[in-house]
Amino acid sequence: MKNESISSVTLSQIMAARLRLNGAISRTPCVESAALSELTGARIFCKQEHLQRTGSFKERGARNALAQLNAEQSKRGVIAASAGNHALGLSWHGRDLGIPVTVVMPKFAPLVKVSRCRQFGATVVLHGDTFDEARSEAGRLAEERHLTYVHPFDDPQVIAGQGTMAFEILEQVPDADAIIVPVGGGGLLAGVATVMQALKPDLQIIGVEPANAACFTAGLAAGEPVRISTRFTLADGLAVAEGGQHTLAIAKPLVHRMIQVGEESLALAMLRLAELDKCVIEGAGAAGLAAFIGGHLQDLAGRRVVLLLTGGNIDPLAHSRVIERGLAADGRIYRFDALISDRPGGLVHLSSVLAAAGANVTEIVHNRTFAGPDLSRVHVLCTVETRDRSHITEIQQRLAENGVELSGSERPLFAA
Repeated sequence: MKNESISSVTLSQIMAARLRLNGAISRTPCVESAALSELTGARIFCKQEHLQRTGSFKERGARNALAQLNAEQSKRGVIAASAGNHALGLSWHGRDLGIPVTVVMPKFAPLVKVSRCRQFGATVVLHGDTFDEARSEAGRLAEERHLTYVHPFDDPQVIAGQGTMAFEILEQVPDADAIIVPVGGGGLLAGVATVMQALKPDLQIIGVEPANAACFTAGLAAGEPVRISTRFTLADGLAVAEGGQHTLAIAKPLVHRMIQVGEESLALAMLRLAELDKCVIEGAGAAGLAAFIGGHLQDLAGRRVVLLLTGGNIDPLAHSRVIERGLAADGRIYRFDALISDRPGGLVHLSSVLAAAGANVTEIVHNRTFAGPDLSRVHVLCTVETRDRSHITEIQQRLAENGVELSGSERPLFAA
């Protein structure tokens, strides 16, 4: 780590940020969830940052950075590279403070976030097929137009802003035993850990990142930022290829452990939050609950644990698809390929077996063309609603007992 290039973030800086943000940022609830407590075995308190105006905690760091610009910087404006919540936070608070905001987004950025940034008054530049290309273009435009570049996580002012959340948590759950922090580039983790270490050093600080984008764990192990190849993850807000120099330096001595969660756990966590706590949370915000669902936090049973629901900005169609995948992972949707008779009554027989097993059919697709050389039989791809995995086993047994042959093997719900 190049210490000469690193600036630390102090408790006094985060306290100053809190005063700066007073009245501009919502003091979000941190409520105990009886349903999630029963699910996990811990006493779960949810810090509901998805209730911020733009739907995420990123407003805190954005506002703190904007509020510290001098008159000339404020007049010229700021620029950032972001495909999501950082862009929304800057756009909203830039308009509130009268500061021009330019956001460079990759061409693949969700249309809903592009349109919302424009609604908030930002200039949106779509550039490149990757986030790195967008970031390079933002750097070029910053120099060309003399704009202040606001990094989404590796900026001391942004880190200090994110850390203000910790003061609220300590007031709302003063006897908390652990806090579970979703980690992408590490800005939130660094800010929260700084406050907690100073004011409640016995509290466990646990970071969670997707296994498909575990850059922070790699950086902590190496003692410096490490660039990794990310894969698709439902926690797209945490899909960062390289942790920050500032964030790694701050977090390394303060964080007790890092956990990596898989895609199935993330999908189930988003399902549980919607079903049990009645809230729509994006994959990044569900990472803390995913760590419990994945069996990584059994040692916290009976302890008071704060989950940071960091954001709720997910497209409704994408959320519905994730819920369906979560239901499938939960054993509540079952799809199978069967060979049945192509004579009258074949489909009736299959339906009667499924009805007797208590399975509700939601879709049936016939495939005669690729059913094989036996023209008396047809492939049927059938999707049914089920109670749980034991119900699926019961259905498979009933199908076999009634002469319905299952063809092929089930595909995994989530890639490794």
